[in-house]
Amino acid sequence: MKIAYIVPGTGGTFYCENCVRDIALIKALMERHHEIIVVPMYLPLSSDEPGVRGDTEVFFGAIGTYLRQKYQFMRIFPRWLMRTFDSPGMLNWAAKKASTVRATGLEEMTLSILIGEQGPHVAEVDRLVKWLEDEEKPDIVHLSDALLLGLVRRLKEKLHVPIVCSLQDEDTWIDAMQDPLKSAIWKTLADRAAEVDAFVAVSRSFAASMTERMHLPPEKVQVVPIGIEPEIFHQAPLSFRPPVIGFVARMSESLGLGVLIEAFIRLKADSRFRNLRLRITGGQTGDDVQFIENIHSRLRELRLQEDVDFILDFDRKRRLDFLQTLSVFSVPSPSGAAFGLSALEAIASGVPVVQPDVGAFRELIETTEGGVLFDSGDIDQYTDALKSLLLDPERSRQIGRQGRDAALQRYSVSRMAVGMISVYESAVRDKR
Repeated sequence: MKIAYIVPGTGGTFYCENCVRDIALIKALMERHHEIIVVPMYLPLSSDEPGVRGDTEVFFGAIGTYLRQKYQFMRIFPRWLMRTFDSPGMLNWAAKKASTVRATGLEEMTLSILIGEQGPHVAEVDRLVKWLEDEEKPDIVHLSDALLLGLVRRLKEKLHVPIVCSLQDEDTWIDAMQDPLKSAIWKTLADRAAEVDAFVAVSRSFAASMTERMHLPPEKVQVVPIGIEPEIFHQAPLSFRPPVIGFVARMSESLGLGVLIEAFIRLKADSRFRNLRLRITGGQTGDDVQFIENIHSRLRELRLQEDVDFILDFDRKRRLDFLQTLSVFSVPSPSGAAFGLSALEAIASGVPVVQPDVGAFRELIETTEGGVLFDSGDIDQYTDALKSLLLDPERSRQIGRQGRDAALQRYSVSRMAVGMISVYESAVRDKR
């Protein structure tokens, strides 16, 4: 089967769970002899997976798309001129300098892309579709998330193939926006969703949430959980000399880093945790710079800066090495996640996790028994949950072992690929 997989790139400046999932799935599908055409949008696709190219042409280049949105006269500029703005060098520069993951302020841009052929970016919609029609001729098109649904109508008109769309964390992006455009975006998503052949959610809880919010027929939504490669995850030693808490995510306030810092400061005030360390990795965007500097300033004021490590590199090998150094893992994202891949990676390494009882974290913890939950927003309960694991190494090791066993059995990339292929085959059969 020839599959066009359209995925938004990030430029590799921060740990993107959805990107890691997409790349792992693409690799698994290729290993099963499916031909995958990776189509990056906005920014280059960052991939450290062998065989998965991240250097293909970028459609809807971030700089050109922004300029066309902001300045109407630039919508008639010839393609050769716009390519100057969206050259690989310019896009990589934009990925490092721009605030590429801030939803507030991008309401009009998001809506413009969602209305596709009816909006200001119709030329780029047609360019992408024509390239697939003339050069690639896929059997099926897979959209990485529902925010790409503006492509669906033209894809259906020109390619006459099934469209499959993943559901993963769109709500977090849209809910950070301002009304009335936020409501218009949700309505447009629901309207465009009617043209999609199948949706694939990464967890049961997120499937239920998006089915309701996008007014989807339940039979149109399948659940294919995120998968990992069992063979690359090894049991962490879980040394508590010293005890170490780890965080792997974009280093932002929205993903709970500030909450973790507050809990860490409280723990350090207890003499039993004088040797406690905190290790943080996952990268950042331009929006996060001031927030991270404020953290450094506070740690310096409390003379705790030597107890916290900020790790710059977060590619797959370094993440795996990072997890081996931890005693406990936590990304206390206040709004939860569609799945929580970084927590799964920790559990697969035998590291117990402490996660808020929101989003899909309950589903992950109940399935693996690899950690404990706390009420999101309750800093006292969060600190106590961390404390309970840090003070009881044997319990932590037991939770780590049982979590690892369950994660490797239930969440393999092989199972993810088999589930996705089943969705593709069903969509193709229904189309015929």
